[in-house]
Amino acid sequence: MFSVGLTGGIGSGKSVVAERFALHGATVVDSDLIAHQITAPGGAAMPLIEARFGSQFLTSTGALDRARMRALVFGDAAAKLKLEAITHPLIRAECDRAAQAALGPYVIYVVPLLVESGNWKDRVNRVLVVDCSESTQIRRVIERNGFTREQVAAIMAQQATRAARLAYADDVIDNDQVPLEHVLKKVDKLHLDYLNRAKCDPKSDAKAKTITETPRSS
Repeated sequence: MFSVGLTGGIGSGKSVVAERFALHGATVVDSDLIAHQITAPGGAAMPLIEARFGSQFLTSTGALDRARMRALVFGDAAAKLKLEAITHPLIRAECDRAAQAALGPYVIYVVPLLVESGNWKDRVNRVLVVDCSESTQIRRVIERNGFTREQVAAIMAQQATRAARLAYADDVIDNDQVPLEHVLKKVDKLHLDYLNRAKCDPKSDAKAKTITETPRSS
């Protein structure tokens, strides 16, 4: 099935864009949501994480202690690789299963670290980047998550640069200091393009659904 990899830096607005595509009937597969599911209590990654890192990285409910793990991997590249060796194969497998069950005319994979992972370019037909300035990213994440500027900077340092994402992109949505309507209209236009491309794909014979509600503006 025709597929698009949707990415962007933290705070760029990927969720709003993904929601709009979903309202058009596209099947949205969110790798970040899957990552949370496999590290929730009873999640597929938790026995492996406990065995590799120890029970101190689990919460009292058996979920991943995300704050503690974040503090570890930001300062320890080897630990980061060990964690990714556990989670990335599980995330890929769940993404594949979700895509195989897709009912929409095409698939949108939401992958925050699409550029960093290195292999998504070969797994999708197009890469769509939601773009904004670094100052806008920092402001949004501070307002949304209550992180300090230093915490946001540390997260951004682990991600690809804005220039690297744009160099990887087939399509770009500007979400920097622009009205929400501007972003949504761009998604609507891209939907028509992707729908036409999907119709040319012999593996895709599903029909698009129509928009039935207005997406959240946050």
